[in-house]
Amino acid sequence: MRLALLRYQSKTFTAAIVDEVAIELSHALAEPKDAFALDAMARAALFADVAEKARRGGAISLDAVEFLPPVPRPGKIIAVGLNYRDHAAEQGKAAPTEPVTFAKYASAVTGHGSPIVLPPTSREVDYEAELAVVIGKTARRVAREDASAYVGGYAILNDVSARDMQRQDKQFTRAKSCDTFAPMGPWLVTADAVPDPPALDISLTLNGRVMQASNTREMIFDIPYLIWFLSQAMTLEPGDVISTGTPGGVGVFRRPPVFLQPGDEVAITIERIGTLRNVVVAPRD
Repeated sequence: MRLALLRYQSKTFTAAIVDEVAIELSHALAEPKDAFALDAMARAALFADVAEKARRGGAISLDAVEFLPPVPRPGKIIAVGLNYRDHAAEQGKAAPTEPVTFAKYASAVTGHGSPIVLPPTSREVDYEAELAVVIGKTARRVAREDASAYVGGYAILNDVSARDMQRQDKQFTRAKSCDTFAPMGPWLVTADAVPDPPALDISLTLNGRVMQASNTREMIFDIPYLIWFLSQAMTLEPGDVISTGTPGGVGVFRRPPVFLQPGDEVAITIERIGTLRNVVVAPRD
């Protein structure tokens, strides 16, 4: 099931996305991630409610709504660096033997269709297409073979990055946490709808030109491994987001480099998830 957080006629609500329409679920869910807390009977009732509303025509066109991030304030966004073989290769680096992780702050989160605002302190803002894993239940020191059971759903995340800030700071946090540097969405797809996340096509276009094209099978560390690895050190809570890394083709390693400019449109498509689309705008006061 696809679950979105939407704004329509000044009202904010959770909706199920069926084909190209939204079915309001505010009576059942405050946020899309709240679906993780439903037991099997309650979830079946929710699905039945969606089907009935769709039959009765109780739907809103997606063209009429504003998409908000499906998890508007994650407790943690844990990003994984150098997790695709082709991304390591384009840097001339060997594949890491353990995941490289860093924090991306929740204040950077924005939604599908919202602008990526360039900061006045950077001239080298880059794109990174990533599959985001949303944790569905508390995970602490879980076994690797059980890790998939802790996935609540999946979304798309653009790990926007200020490369000049990275060089200045010699680490990632500020460079990847500028306001609007974590577009996420367009919705949350529940885990039962994506039974094989290790084999999803992932691509990014910049103004219609394909810049990244790969498959999640190229991940060095798969999703169960990442959940296992992280949960040995920290408790993962419902709504936490793991951004699982980007494939090759990022702007900084192109010759010449390609950085985001005002007016650019960035679109990320992941098979069975959807397309996350954002336009780049100039710095604001």
